[in-house]
Amino acid sequence: MESYKDPLKELARPYRKAVLKALLVICVIGATLFSSMNLLKGSYPLAFVEIAMGVYSIIVYRAIRHTRHLERWIIAYLIPFFTAMVFAMAAPRATSAVHAWVLLIPIISHLLMGRRLGLAISVIYMGIAAVIFLLRHQHQPDMMQALPITNIAVISLCILVFSHVYEVTRETSERELMKIAQTDPLTGLANRARLSDIFEREKHRSRRYGSPMSVLVLDLDHFKDVNDDHGHETGDLALQHVARIFRNCLRATDLAARLGGEEFGILLSNTNSAQALEVAEKIRIAVASEPLTINANVIRLTLSGGIAELGPDGDTLRELVRAADTRLYAAKDAGRNQIIHAIAESVVPAQT
Repeated sequence: MESYKDPLKELARPYRKAVLKALLVICVIGATLFSSMNLLKGSYPLAFVEIAMGVYSIIVYRAIRHTRHLERWIIAYLIPFFTAMVFAMAAPRATSAVHAWVLLIPIISHLLMGRRLGLAISVIYMGIAAVIFLLRHQHQPDMMQALPITNIAVISLCILVFSHVYEVTRETSERELMKIAQTDPLTGLANRARLSDIFEREKHRSRRYGSPMSVLVLDLDHFKDVNDDHGHETGDLALQHVARIFRNCLRATDLAARLGGEEFGILLSNTNSAQALEVAEKIRIAVASEPLTINANVIRLTLSGGIAELGPDGDTLRELVRAADTRLYAAKDAGRNQIIHAIAESVVPAQT
């Protein structure tokens, strides 16, 4: 579960909403000015299109104030907006200066739609604009000279490339910052914030498809003794050792997180409590059978755990962790190095 797509989308939403609002306000003002001038010139089709875009801009502005589907509204607005732009370029009475508006396409597209969709939309509409320009001015030698055509093409390409590079860099930087903010620096596992984000996403998916989901809470036994006998540096190495075992035992769709100290939480998607017990036992046996060796010192580790399932044990991460924690401490009281089943509440004896 290394994808940060959803958190990044949430992170980008406020600034994209602000940019869209600014664009809508400018469009209303521009539509009022240009439609008035085109009505006076007698360019009625273009004026009506501009009036329609002005009215549509007002509608979209009101609609996005509290929407949960900003990305859909962005696409629903930009496609007509760019279409109206190229229609203005193709209008018989339009001046050559209208083609300057094409330079806005890559900037607006990347700011509002991201690097992939923004690039695709930019290439499509800039290509259409180029074809319109060539068709309109093919019989005007002064407009079809190599130098002005080359200047226009290079400037357009520069703005397209700069917009795309900026958006790629921004997304990469935000992804790295998000990863740092949601990763435990010692073990490289997810932290509690990351676990919470993924839990909410997987909970919605579980509800939608009726699939189970379980949370496993594990705690290293007698970890204080490891720190006291061998030092905190060795304790850190032990935590990293256990984290590697987690990665080897879990599926790509599972998420292991460090909750704090020597306690870990594991989110198991599409897994009921009985199946989670099998996973927990696999991890428990692996930890017990793979001691940590440091400077000829063999440090044997064991862990205890508890399991909670979405629905029977709660609907929030806090409720599930609390239920799993209760079973974890029961496993500690029962002798450690064992897992307590979420449903049967039975203790699985240690097997190595």
